[in-house]
Amino acid sequence: MLQGMGRTQQDLLGALLYQAGGMSIDELANHLSVTRTAIRQHLATLERDGLILRGETRPTGRRPEQLYVLSPRGRELFPRQYQLLADLLIGEVAALIGREALLHMMRGLGRRLAAEMERQVVDETRIASHMNQAGYEAEVFFRSSGTPEIVAHNCVFHHLAATHPEVCELDLALIGTLGGGEVEHLECMVRQGQVCRFRLKRSE
Repeated sequence: MLQGMGRTQQDLLGALLYQAGGMSIDELANHLSVTRTAIRQHLATLERDGLILRGETRPTGRRPEQLYVLSPRGRELFPRQYQLLADLLIGEVAALIGREALLHMMRGLGRRLAAEMERQVVDETRIASHMNQAGYEAEVFFRSSGTPEIVAHNCVFHHLAATHPEVCELDLALIGTLGGGEVEHLECMVRQGQVCRFRLKRSE
């Protein structure tokens, strides 16, 4: 997020947000009241991090000016209302099709997501690895009996699931499809749990 950057870099990205066609080093230096050398240094850092791109060159009658623009990744640093849209969509879908159909839809989405990750059944460690790529902050924990459990420290759909618990079915279908079995949801953050804990019961 922008808050983790220095003031000049924040202002530089903000200036490019307002000038979709791009800005030159001289324009940025004048706009931000800093030296061209400082602008070059900030541009090099931001370009390295994938937050800006080199755009078109603009003829000046002398040496063409290189313009810099925000990259798609750079635009994502600015506030987005994906959560609001997701809430509205889930609410609308639930009202239109009903709870049972929503449950069926969430399970289908979980299975589809699993199919995009793996083409065969995998173990808990591999499942946790896939979940981590999606932001679950998951790990495999072994009980004293040796039974493995997948523990997720981050519920990636927490806000949605708090309003529509049917969303949890996506997680269960994802894990169950990857692991080739039924899933016990032993603990859930939406239900005041400290973590989300899952145990696979594989088909014989």
